[in-house]
Amino acid sequence: RVLERYELLYEAGLVAECARDAGLPEAGIRLGAAMTSDHRRILATGLARLRGKIKYRPVVFELMPDRFTLSELQRAVEAILGLTLHTQNFRRALEKTRLVTGTGQMETSTGGRPAELFTYRRDPSGGFAAPGLATPRKSAD
Repeated sequence: RVLERYELLYEAGLVAECARDAGLPEAGIRLGAAMTSDHRRILATGLARLRGKIKYRPVVFELMPDRFTLSELQRAVEAILGLTLHTQNFRRALEKTRLVTGTGQMETSTGGRPAELFTYRRDPSGGFAAPGLATPRKSAD
């Protein structure tokens, strides 16, 4: 869907690359530098694939450090999906998948109550322990 949205914006002339590719003068307002060639399209394709895969493969753990807090994991998933997730439901869904294991260590630099550190639990056969993450959305009140 990300790629489809980008293509619609491009066709409507709403992305910087459109003006550049058409040889038109740039707009006065700059929201960021235009990407060269088709790099934005490549990025949109990669992000769309990552967003799709996160629901059936635990790919987010490839982007996480060896030890992480559940808040860090949730922020990473939210950044990938572009959504705000309901914290308690996210943790409950994560617990059901049994994808993470507590290390018994605590992160004290969280600015509040120390947070437990977790690691990704790989299947002993070398595969993935379970399918991807459920992504419970926060209600739009």
